[in-house]
Amino acid sequence: MLSSIFFLFIAVVVVQFLYYIVIFGKFSFAKPQTATPKRIPISVIVCAKNEEENVKKFIPLLAEQNYHEFEIVLIDDASSDNTLEIFEEFEKQYSNIKLVKVENNEAFWGNKKFALTLGIKAAKYEYLLFTDADCYPTSKDWIMNMSAQFTAQKTIVLGYGSYEKKRNSFLNKLIRFETLLTATQYFSWAKIGKPYMGVGRNLAYKREEFFKVRGFMDHMKIRSGDDDLFINQAANKANTAICYLPESFTYSKPKTSFKEWFTQKRRHVATAKHYKIFDQNQLAIFYVSQLLFLLLSILLLVFQFQWIAVMSIIGFRYIFSWISLGFAAGKLKEKDVMYWFPIIEIIVIFTQLNIFITNTFNKPVHWK
Repeated sequence: MLSSIFFLFIAVVVVQFLYYIVIFGKFSFAKPQTATPKRIPISVIVCAKNEEENVKKFIPLLAEQNYHEFEIVLIDDASSDNTLEIFEEFEKQYSNIKLVKVENNEAFWGNKKFALTLGIKAAKYEYLLFTDADCYPTSKDWIMNMSAQFTAQKTIVLGYGSYEKKRNSFLNKLIRFETLLTATQYFSWAKIGKPYMGVGRNLAYKREEFFKVRGFMDHMKIRSGDDDLFINQAANKANTAICYLPESFTYSKPKTSFKEWFTQKRRHVATAKHYKIFDQNQLAIFYVSQLLFLLLSILLLVFQFQWIAVMSIIGFRYIFSWISLGFAAGKLKEKDVMYWFPIIEIIVIFTQLNIFITNTFNKPVHWK
């Protein structure tokens, strides 16, 4: 029995090696990226619902971007606070801001995708760059760096949406590690030619890609997924590029309690069940292999079965996973979270298991 478990353990580590070195290595070990500025007019689209405090701070940062021709489309999704009033003031203050007011629609009440669709249709330019109301760019060259990745063929650009660093906060490191791991996955699969998701905090595409797949119509009834479900449907090897230049990052304020973050991740995981079958399977294989690695390691060590070989394999696995994620962390300016590896990885693995179990019995709540 233990011999069979040992061989299963070896097989799991082989699967992990294939993911971390062969697949994730496509991004982790990629050469530094460069940007050749393009003179493409850009429409920056921001959808907000009850975000008065965030939009006060962050919309001016978007308006100050160093780019030759762009507009900002501000979408107020039937806010009940002062978001609309603040947007109206910005519209008066900046000549390149366009306001889209969304009223509650009985058929699409509370659906962010409906609001975004109105904003996309109202945009003046063909190339669209998306971010969230609680996000801000890391530099004044955000638009330039993201738009530089567009070509005649590459009409979708996946960017990196990070979270602010909080000193002396382990939760913050946990959130940023999980964000790093997720980005490493979707950047790597995109480089392989199998893009499966992006994040609405930092995402760009040409408007024609939106209409090719009938916008959000195929998943309009699913409250989440205006970013990842759209990319899962529209992106392919030929039309998708990635952008990981540090000047292209956006930052968001992270959750300040584990409960809030757990609720947020429940929504994200629930959306993934609507991905294409291949993408669901590759994600499932990776996370199952992570969990099995931990459980089988503990089991074999408890029974002291071939413990020298087991410890050697465990060490090998942590070395290659640490190297792969370490290089990715360097590209995405998240090196400090790797100091806590593998403790932080173990917590993420069991958090994912908890999310899966919780979502099985309770449906998560989506857009506000």
